[in-house]
Amino acid sequence: MKIGSVTENKDTEKRISITPEIAKKYISSGFEILIENNFATHLGISDEEFLKEGCKIESRNNVLKNSDIILQLNLPDEKSINLIDENKVLIGNFNSSENKNLIINLSKKNISVFSMELLPRITRAQSMDILSSQANLAGYKAVVDSFALFKKAIPMMMTAAGTISAAKVLVVGAGVAGLQAIATAKRMGAIVFATDVRLASKEQVESLGGKFLIVEGAENLETEGGYAKEASDEFKKKQEELLAETLKKIDVVICTALIPGKKAPKIINEKMIANMKSGSIIYDLAASQGGNSAYTEPDKLIDKNGISIVGDSTILNKLPTSASNLYSKNLYNFVLNLYDKEKKKININMEDEIINKTLVK
Repeated sequence: MKIGSVTENKDTEKRISITPEIAKKYISSGFEILIENNFATHLGISDEEFLKEGCKIESRNNVLKNSDIILQLNLPDEKSINLIDENKVLIGNFNSSENKNLIINLSKKNISVFSMELLPRITRAQSMDILSSQANLAGYKAVVDSFALFKKAIPMMMTAAGTISAAKVLVVGAGVAGLQAIATAKRMGAIVFATDVRLASKEQVESLGGKFLIVEGAENLETEGGYAKEASDEFKKKQEELLAETLKKIDVVICTALIPGKKAPKIINEKMIANMKSGSIIYDLAASQGGNSAYTEPDKLIDKNGISIVGDSTILNKLPTSASNLYSKNLYNFVLNLYDKEKKKININMEDEIINKTLVK
């Protein structure tokens, strides 16, 4: 059984789907590994490192034609898709709701497409959860980058010349990225506040040393899968009032609130921004889905009367080695669940919730 991976568009994606460490694990499990030449040289990983682990270096065409399972991050381009033969398996993070037509065309060729963002939030799937592993890094990096832009010290400092107050940080959305942002900001000495529509987040926020902002009379807006769901108009109005007051004293805002398959909820409006302190930073990780803040534009830094609004849609490209290590491990665990070791073939068992939910039909 051959597993292959080809280079992504390096202008937009720096991560890789197979690292030398994971290639070694695949090979010890009985797989052959094919990768395109210069697969990870942009990360400082030479082809020799893959060869040393037993991988085969091939041309892009050969990898796509000869691999039984193809592992990628993004959906391959049309030219690459045409090289994939029938009855193959394609696994990655394919944004299936937006790329439905392309995926349907693949299905017509009897190519089984598994999109990992659809993975169910169950205990057995935790080791395969790409959204959590990547969001963890994103939350950390958002804090580091926003603090680098902030023109004041973060922790409280007491000196003979006087005291510098600790920076105040607000994290919007206390999912995986938000919780890591809280932990990182707290470790760096900031006073941290957080808000989320899911009441279950309160305990998690407080366990990390953050102060949870509760909307009076709030209901729990959490789906069975553990994601946030759309809030009512009444809740949004109360949340708006609470945030408007809180933002007046906040130095750095980290936005992480997303609803799967929908535009990001617009939580911070123009009026709130107008009342923020000059020099404050809004770092919006939801930029690729429209942003949680007014004025957010993907991959741009916007200045609004002294407030810096950063829209970051490719933050993981700033940590590509760490992100690749985690992503490739997630895929490795998924492939092992998909593979029947005794029969040495792929077993698409539709009674397995993990397989059923991620297979794009």
